[in-house]
Amino acid sequence: MSKRIVILGAGYAGLEAAKTLHKKLKKQDDVEIVLIDQNHHHTLLTELHEVAGHRIGPSGVQVSIQHALQYTKVEFVQDQITGADLEQKKLYSEKREYAFDYLIAGFGSEPAYFGIPGIQENALTLWSLDDAKAVHNHIVEMFQNASKEKDAGKRKEMLTFAVGGGGFTGVELVGELIEWTPALCREYGIQRSEVRLLILEALPTILPIINEKLIKKAVRYMEKHGVEVFTSSPITGVTEDSISLKNGQTIPARTLIWTGGIQANRIVANLGVSLGRRNRIIVNDFCQTVEYPYVYAVGDNMQFTGENGEVLPPLVETALQSGHIAAVNVAAEITGKEKQVLKPNLHGVMVSIGSTYGVAQLNGIPMLSGFLAIIMKHLVNMHYLFGVGGLELCWEYLKHELFQTNRSYNFFLQSVISHARERSFRFWLVPLRIYLGYKWLLSGLDKINNNWWTTAVIGASDAIGGATPDATSAATGEGGLMSLISDHTPEWYKWFVETLVYPNSMLFQRLIVIAEIGLAIAFILGIFTFLAAIVSIGMNLNFLLSTGLYDWWFIWVSFAMLAGAGRVLGVDHYLMPWLTHQLRYFQRNKGIHLFKGWRW
Repeated sequence: MSKRIVILGAGYAGLEAAKTLHKKLKKQDDVEIVLIDQNHHHTLLTELHEVAGHRIGPSGVQVSIQHALQYTKVEFVQDQITGADLEQKKLYSEKREYAFDYLIAGFGSEPAYFGIPGIQENALTLWSLDDAKAVHNHIVEMFQNASKEKDAGKRKEMLTFAVGGGGFTGVELVGELIEWTPALCREYGIQRSEVRLLILEALPTILPIINEKLIKKAVRYMEKHGVEVFTSSPITGVTEDSISLKNGQTIPARTLIWTGGIQANRIVANLGVSLGRRNRIIVNDFCQTVEYPYVYAVGDNMQFTGENGEVLPPLVETALQSGHIAAVNVAAEITGKEKQVLKPNLHGVMVSIGSTYGVAQLNGIPMLSGFLAIIMKHLVNMHYLFGVGGLELCWEYLKHELFQTNRSYNFFLQSVISHARERSFRFWLVPLRIYLGYKWLLSGLDKINNNWWTTAVIGASDAIGGATPDATSAATGEGGLMSLISDHTPEWYKWFVETLVYPNSMLFQRLIVIAEIGLAIAFILGIFTFLAAIVSIGMNLNFLLSTGLYDWWFIWVSFAMLAGAGRVLGVDHYLMPWLTHQLRYFQRNKGIHLFKGWRW
């Protein structure tokens, strides 16, 4: 009898569960796997502050779910679930119902307001892509309005931006505002001294789960850039133009961005399952709900208590590991294998405070701060994206973070970025590519005609200084052996030549001939052009180090070929997309499929 597994939610946990189920059950023809989400994209929730703070555009935090699930047996359905009957094993949307045998529930989360008067009506939140867009647009609107406002009191309210909550999201958002504010001030003719940036935290410290030294560094960096950090300052009320604190202070402000906490989606309250703090579903060691062993809760929806008695925090690693274990255990039930216990292994945390400064606390690595922490965060993000969609998503991430960023830096760095992001029209490289191939063909054929394939041509020369008598005889082998050592040859290269090349001269001669003919074919046909360009540059640098004979034309034209010259009127136009799809297919299925991914 066939089994139907439904994964609800394409968040971090949901996608991980989908990938794991495909891996475990791809050969089970009687198993159906369905992933349901209200959006057509997976959102990188940990990077929403970059959209809100005008560093990257919305597309920079979106991953196509279809792309992530391509070449898997997981079916994606875009729909919004509004209710569930877990006893009858059914989910409901406004138009359809979905039956299941097993459910992996990632219903999603929503901001928790803790009953603070006026906060839900008057504060912005940052827990979805729509939230990030709203925050971005609101900040721009405040600067626009302030630039026209004559009343000093109202102007002050408009230019005060408070973030409620000093956790990861709040601190990272403030970091983006630190960098964006000067550009907004220039654009709207406002003095930077008029703008107030505040963090309002109820606890005695911000970033409470990281090391105290890193906390101090984060606070010092923010205060250095004009941020006012309020700790032990719970918010007690919010109006349209003010924020009240427990100590009796009232802050005039038109902007409060609430990042003070989340809770499970309100749908969870009506499921008939045991709930813990903030409506999170209590699960056992296998991530199963207490009442329904065929229902698993993952990510922010679950309350999992570890062996130390502490509840797992709602982190990305928590979501990934719970999604993986839930999927492993569903597969185990279907295949009759033993289920596995969730053993959390959290590797640490990283917090960016803008694009160039951050703090990171990782297991087995010294505490990092500054740009090193930012590099580590980028590497971790790319590691995750590689698992979701391969090298393509890593490249897209780098493009958004480095070349398509909205951030303004110093003149030198901004100039480099602006030049690097310029796109070329590759069509005009085609004649140059073919001519470069023709020149390599002539060079290779010339060596064959001068007996490089059959007779020893290179070797120690009797000429003074080891150089050949003249360039022509060096190229053709006439007038004695061709020396690869001259006055300008580095010692390390001299050792390489005398130890390896001279004793095996025929082998290296033939390799050079093969390489030159191979380069000719690659450039003329436009096949593996990028790799060919690297080899072409390397060959000419080799000639420069050895004989001193070189043609700078070859080197500079080879650099131009790195721009993907084979993608136009070349085999690469078809081959590169095919290889990309094969890599994606192999990543999901550990095999290849010759007929997938061709561009027609």
